[in-house]
Amino acid sequence: MPPGRRSLVLDAEYQRLPPPLQGEIFQVKPDTGTGVVVLGGSSGRVDVARARLFASQGTTAIALRWFSGEGQVPGICEVPLETFFAATDYLVELGCKRIVLVGTSKGAEAALLTAVYDPRISAVVAISPSSVVWGNIGPGLDGISWPERSSWTLRGTSLPFVSSDPEWVREYRDGLIAYRDLFERCLDMHESEIDAAAIPLEKTNAEILLVAGCDDALWPSNKFAVSLVRRRAASGLLTQLVLGEDAGHRILLPGETTPRSSLRAHGGSDEADAQLGRLAWEHILEML
Repeated sequence: MPPGRRSLVLDAEYQRLPPPLQGEIFQVKPDTGTGVVVLGGSSGRVDVARARLFASQGTTAIALRWFSGEGQVPGICEVPLETFFAATDYLVELGCKRIVLVGTSKGAEAALLTAVYDPRISAVVAISPSSVVWGNIGPGLDGISWPERSSWTLRGTSLPFVSSDPEWVREYRDGLIAYRDLFERCLDMHESEIDAAAIPLEKTNAEILLVAGCDDALWPSNKFAVSLVRRRAASGLLTQLVLGEDAGHRILLPGETTPRSSLRAHGGSDEADAQLGRLAWEHILEML
């Protein structure tokens, strides 16, 4: 960490976000004029530690709760993208001139979609991303998990998604369910749905950094990331891609000790996940 940055962390003002936003915010003085929104994945964790890390670089950093909170959908089911627009609204009100979204897994899916539909987004760091919209994980406001629906809505309309396969036979790795094969199988089974469900990342001028591990056992984030790079390249847009051959789904940025899931196989190893995180952090600092 650069000299003087540690004092920024200690001096950061830490508080709850005002309703209707949910989560925590770090504000430092003086700030850099950059606002960061940190979006966790399907665990529902509000990633306060990662927000602190970004605050250490002089940013105003939000750890946003975007589902399972009071008045929010209990699962990742038809989550309004307006949830993320509202976080940007708040950072702009605070005086932030540059908005960066940092999302992991389903949070990366949300971050990329938000950049497509909100031109105020300056940059996105998408860690273990998807290149398409997927169906719900858990129930919506009505408490119903099935039949399957989109993870996201925009202006009240559900976004197209790639359907799941209810007949998929579970695969295991180290005693935990490995979902990568399910997602690859769904892409093969529902090829006709891919174009409509694809995240149209060529429609944003935001700076994009994709980070993925080739040993991701939860979903093929490395293949998703390569697909996104190709899609943007076809429109003449450059995309930063950082891959880790031995890293898994859980990427550890410097100082992070995020525990592994006890339900799902993530692949990778502590050493490989941290190594990729250190490499990605170098690119992130340049982006900030």
